[in-house]
Amino acid sequence: MTKSTFFALLLLVSAGLTKAQTLTEKQEITGAFGSGEFAPMWHMANRQGLSSEKEGSIFTRMGVGGKHKFSKSGIGVDWELDIAVGINLTSSIVLQQAYVDLNWKKVRLSVGQKERWQGVVNHRLSSGSLTESGNARPIPQIRFELPEYWNIPGLGGWIGIKGHIAYGVFTDGGWQEDFAADSTCYAKNVLYHSKAGFMRIGNEEKFPLTAELGLHMVSQFGGSTYNSANEFGNNHKNPTRPKDFWTAFFPTSGDDSYDASDQANVAGNMLGSWMAAITWNDKAWKLRAYYEHTFEDHSQMFMEYGLWTEQLVGLELELKNFKWVKGIALEYFNLKNQSGPIYHDTANDIPDQISCKDNNYNHQRYPGWFNYGQIIGSPLCTSPIYNKDLLTCLNNRVEAFHMGVEGSPLDWLDYRMLLTRSNNWGTYDHPFKDIKQNVSGLFELTFKPKMLKNWSITTSFAFDSGDLYDNNYGGMISVKRYGVLDFKEIKKMFKK
Repeated sequence: MTKSTFFALLLLVSAGLTKAQTLTEKQEITGAFGSGEFAPMWHMANRQGLSSEKEGSIFTRMGVGGKHKFSKSGIGVDWELDIAVGINLTSSIVLQQAYVDLNWKKVRLSVGQKERWQGVVNHRLSSGSLTESGNARPIPQIRFELPEYWNIPGLGGWIGIKGHIAYGVFTDGGWQEDFAADSTCYAKNVLYHSKAGFMRIGNEEKFPLTAELGLHMVSQFGGSTYNSANEFGNNHKNPTRPKDFWTAFFPTSGDDSYDASDQANVAGNMLGSWMAAITWNDKAWKLRAYYEHTFEDHSQMFMEYGLWTEQLVGLELELKNFKWVKGIALEYFNLKNQSGPIYHDTANDIPDQISCKDNNYNHQRYPGWFNYGQIIGSPLCTSPIYNKDLLTCLNNRVEAFHMGVEGSPLDWLDYRMLLTRSNNWGTYDHPFKDIKQNVSGLFELTFKPKMLKNWSITTSFAFDSGDLYDNNYGGMISVKRYGVLDFKEIKKMFKK
């Protein structure tokens, strides 16, 4: 995309808005290189899907956004267009973000495709949330939300709530069809649903201790499932009636339009997480303990098979006055049990329902909780993009220990380090012969030269060592520019 074409597109997008109070533009070029079968995991994971599993890749990224506030009405409009062009991505041209947000006080209506970070974790230091982590590309959607806590009136600011309701559509059907091998499942035009509700108890302005509790649920429904060979009986169009949107919102079993499994359990692919956090926010430091439990369908949503063991447990310390180490996160991740190894639907001879053997992120009808081959949940489970042609997670029984550290020792220098050690069992249906151990690490430096205003240069080294991904080593460099423009400057650049 030439410079003139880019700014012509910029003007076209902004033409429908009045003159923005703030207009921003960003440019980026990122290249990765290395040795081994794959790019190291932490060069791949939790980058909003704009990354590659291949040992070498490069992309350039350009974006423009605006913010406008109508002072009399209290309404604000935010928008952004963000496009990447690269080699060894899932496609040579990636529409990464294209959205418009309509804001009024604490309420937001968001339409389009937007990068978001979910859950109660620090996405820079954490291994990632279990339901939606920022590991995969954004999904276009219509989303009504309270993105920040709104204090319930009359309670002195001691109780606040936030949450969202969203419906959207997966756009990776064509990519799935190209990727999938004969006789393996892929899906097209699948619909997306997400909802979450959180409550905060405590008022940091009056006392430093607060607690949060939330529930996040998502589902895939509708669309059509196929296999590449188009074998008889293995293609299915899933219903998308108004009642099916309601069924996605209140997960219940399907009617006779669904297959037998969805009639016996929950229609579509439903999963979610319970989340909780306790935070002590002092003047010099902040300590945060957090917990997340994931469930599939209704299995282990309410401890029907004993204490929860499918979990992410973390502790994060922020040091506000110590530049060398600004933040530390320690995490324990466990999906090894998945409610237990036995699954059985109700039958005449055995009337008991046993809904264990959860098979996290996979599904019987849909390929699973993936977007463009990357798990939407935790990247510590192995994404299908690592497979040659099989759209399934072949390793979701994982136990891991993770650490993240970051700091800013100098005004123009930031660093970040991640280190993860995992034991991997494969899946219940296809276990590994031996436990596969893996260690993945990242060391990253970001330079912000004073003489180059609005520019940053990020360099990193990452590695995998062990049996899961074999031994991979690689470097990455990103050059980014972020600036604020006005329309007069844009017109001058366009004329050139």
